[in-house]
Amino acid sequence: MPKVLIVEDDDAMAAALRDGFEYEGYDVTLVRDGSAGLNELTHSSPDVVILDVMLPKMSGLDVCRRTRSSGNNVPIIMLTARGQEMDKVVGLKMGADDYVTKPFSFMELMARVEAVMRRSSGQESVADVCEFGDVVVDFKGSETRKNGEPVELSALEYRLLQHLHAHRGEVLSREQLLEAVWGYDKVAVTRTVDMHIAKLRKKLEDNPRDPKFFVTIHSVGYKFCG
Repeated sequence: MPKVLIVEDDDAMAAALRDGFEYEGYDVTLVRDGSAGLNELTHSSPDVVILDVMLPKMSGLDVCRRTRSSGNNVPIIMLTARGQEMDKVVGLKMGADDYVTKPFSFMELMARVEAVMRRSSGQESVADVCEFGDVVVDFKGSETRKNGEPVELSALEYRLLQHLHAHRGEVLSREQLLEAVWGYDKVAVTRTVDMHIAKLRKKLEDNPRDPKFFVTIHSVGYKFCG
C-alpha cells in the first residue's frame, strides 16, 4: 500500500484529500502545519507528499527546501492558490516535483501523483554516473563536481540531467521533457523546461551563452551532447 503524507491546514481540503487518497488505496498521514510536516518527513518514509504552500508555523516552501537540503528526494507536489505564480517558481527551484493550483479536481491531482511516483520508481534503471567535459555527476549520491569543485543541483535538475544523459545525442522537444521529467504535457508551462535548462547551463557549462553540452535546437527543443 503506497503511503502519502498530506500537509494541509484547511479543514475541508484536508478532509477531501484524506478521503480521496484512502478511496484510492493509499495509507494516509495527515498533518496540519509545516513543522509537523517536516517532522513526519524526517521520521517516516512516505512515497509521495502533498504539501500546501501556505501553512502555519513553517511554510510549505521552507518544508520543501529543508527536505531537499537533507538529501531526501521523496516526490513532492505543492498546492498553490490562484495568483501565487511566484510561489510556483520558487517551489520548483526548491526542488518540488510538481504543483497544482487550487481549485483542482482530485483526478488531476492523482494523475500528477502517479506520474511523479512512476518517475521516482524508474530512477534506479538509469546510469548512476555521468561525465562530460570537466563535470562528474553521481546521480545515486546526488553529488556533482565541476573541475573538482562541488556544484549544488536541485532534485529536478538531477532528474532533468539524468533524462538528457539517457537520451544523449537525441533531440527532445519541450513537451517530451515535460512528460518524462515533470510527468505531464502542458504547453502553457514549457517555459519551465527553458528555466531549468538555463540553470544547468549556468552551473555546468564553461560559457552558458555558448553552450557545448545543453544545445538548443531552434523551434524543436534541446539536445544533450555530453
